[in-house]
Amino acid sequence: MQSSVAFSKALRPRSGLWSSYIEISRFIRSRASRPVQDALGHAPNHTKSETLTKRSFYTSSSHREEVNILTSSLEFLESYKKSFNFPAATHEIKDLIKLKAAQKEEVIVHGYLGSRSDLSRNLCFVPLMSKEFGHSVQIVSSANPEDEQIRSAHAQLKTLQPYSPVAIRGTLESRQPAARSDLGEIEKVKHVEIRLLELQCLNEFPKDIIAASESLFPPEQRHLQIKTDKSVRDALAFRAKAAELCRDHLSKSEGFMEVETPLLFKSTPEGAREFLVPTRTKGWAYALPQSPQQYKQILMASGIQKYYQIAKCFRDEGMRADRQPEFTQLDLEMSFATGEEVMQCIEQLIRRLWAELLGVVALSCPFPRMTYHEAMAKYGSDKPDNRLGMDICAIGHLIPAELINMISPLNAPIVEVMKFRITDEPKETRKFITTFMDSSDATSFQENPDGGAGIFLVDSRKPLRGLQAFGFEAAEQVEEMLDLEDGDLVILQARQNRPHHGGSTPLGNLRIALHKEAVAQGYVPAPKGFSFLWVTDFPLFSPTNDAEPGQGGGAGLASTHHPFTSPKDPQEVDMLLKDPTNAIGEHYDLVVNGVELGGGSKRIHHAQVQEFILKDILRMSPERLHDFSHLLEVLRAGCPPHVGIALGFDRLVAVMLGKKSVRDVIAFPKSGRGEDLLVKSPSRISEEALETYHLQLRK
Repeated sequence: MQSSVAFSKALRPRSGLWSSYIEISRFIRSRASRPVQDALGHAPNHTKSETLTKRSFYTSSSHREEVNILTSSLEFLESYKKSFNFPAATHEIKDLIKLKAAQKEEVIVHGYLGSRSDLSRNLCFVPLMSKEFGHSVQIVSSANPEDEQIRSAHAQLKTLQPYSPVAIRGTLESRQPAARSDLGEIEKVKHVEIRLLELQCLNEFPKDIIAASESLFPPEQRHLQIKTDKSVRDALAFRAKAAELCRDHLSKSEGFMEVETPLLFKSTPEGAREFLVPTRTKGWAYALPQSPQQYKQILMASGIQKYYQIAKCFRDEGMRADRQPEFTQLDLEMSFATGEEVMQCIEQLIRRLWAELLGVVALSCPFPRMTYHEAMAKYGSDKPDNRLGMDICAIGHLIPAELINMISPLNAPIVEVMKFRITDEPKETRKFITTFMDSSDATSFQENPDGGAGIFLVDSRKPLRGLQAFGFEAAEQVEEMLDLEDGDLVILQARQNRPHHGGSTPLGNLRIALHKEAVAQGYVPAPKGFSFLWVTDFPLFSPTNDAEPGQGGGAGLASTHHPFTSPKDPQEVDMLLKDPTNAIGEHYDLVVNGVELGGGSKRIHHAQVQEFILKDILRMSPERLHDFSHLLEVLRAGCPPHVGIALGFDRLVAVMLGKKSVRDVIAFPKSGRGEDLLVKSPSRISEEALETYHLQLRK
């Protein structure tokens, strides 16, 4: 009795009620940590009088009340225990589609409840969606007065919310197919339905969440968006099929070996900011890999002739558009091979992906090729969408100096021109371009320090058809060169007189922006199909700037691709000694519809050449050069020539599905600020963690 009274007192919550699961849990843990009482209810060091005094505060009725409170509070545990033993399914819902008639067969099916339709208090219908939300079957429930189990199942069904997971036992019955279905893209079982006999709810969907197939949930509720949005689930399923096909093709058709490389690497200056992982050893940290680049080169030196993996990569790129701090790439490398062999391998893989997953069999190989300088000159981009037309060409030699001075403050700039056809009605074209140039989308073009775009409208009702600023001779030559018609826009843009560098020019960016706006307003049709292109012969080095510091060397140069890229040929090796800024690398990018799918290169396989690039060309400090000592040692041990490529797998899937953002093909994407708003990551570092990892926050 003494023990029961002490237990009764311990049950009593401070507020008189158990307010949360956490409070119950704390009570249970606190009981486990308290001293064990003896048979008389005495705790160690407690006197008999103390115990009797405590006992006098309780009666047998108050004890029962407290036990009842706790029992009521723990009902969820009883419900949870029941979910351990649910009956195995005899049929999958999708298999019921094959049935044209029912034989009064008893079945057990699993799935999620849909929205219930109540015909009366004693009769209702509810669709049961399959476990993957691809199919549904109608459940018919009635309150049979002669069967207590059926009445109980009917009553329970009417209390449950849509999307509650259940196990249902019932009898198959024939039915007439419904004229319409309100389940959207979920395929409905048409010829049979299930008469409810017994129902077991495996977990209730809460009443405070409103979910439907058309619901749009914020990132904080990504799990609900996946559950209710078939397009998201379809994208994830497509992604899984694409990964499976890539593995099958590379392993079986091309003879590659899948090798996993470590995620805990070291910090090396490859070009992007890294994520550091501190250790409990003071002053030491891992870095998450920007790519498996160095490990796969080490594999080549280790005798693995063909390597691939679908790899996780990490780059701290901040707020760059449509980028993820962690992303997936299809990574491969080949020794004793050339860049030509890599491109052929990728082309065959792309053809198979498009044929088997999209039904597109018209991709012709080899894909067209274009050098970096050709792409920049013709399209103003190193990843051009050549479906748009709107070719760019130099025109500075044709137009008068007065016109050049009107559009640019530069001395002797390169002036380029582009024609854009909107309509054959000058008035309508003027309305379009005026609206665009007055919008915020045009701000960057108007604030270009090299001068804004000079835009002219071809109109046969105006002097020199609207090109009077060109002068008679230049207007005639430009009209013939561009094959101008009424309503065309002639756009001039000046840039500095130097070789191309970077990924685009102002006129190339304006080309894309104008076309996008014209499509949005319905002036021109959206481009269709897939146009693949290899862009080759990139500069081996590019000038650094504050936004792109590169590898942090002191030469003012950064490797355009990465510092392990080889010069293209012996002549370009000689150029390293003459003028490294003009050296061309064996670097190739795969582009489709203006999107860079990936890039690769021939690697430097000679340790002394690699050290020369790092030390003498990029002028890395001895400390940073030491970060690559492991790679130099590996290359020194007879590493063969090798080449490789990495395709951005997220972007590849997005392009195949026509998605605008890679977030649409990632289960749990990060926001533009690099946050996972569902799980609330990243999280603040606790004082305990700061101490464990020897970290101190700057004020």
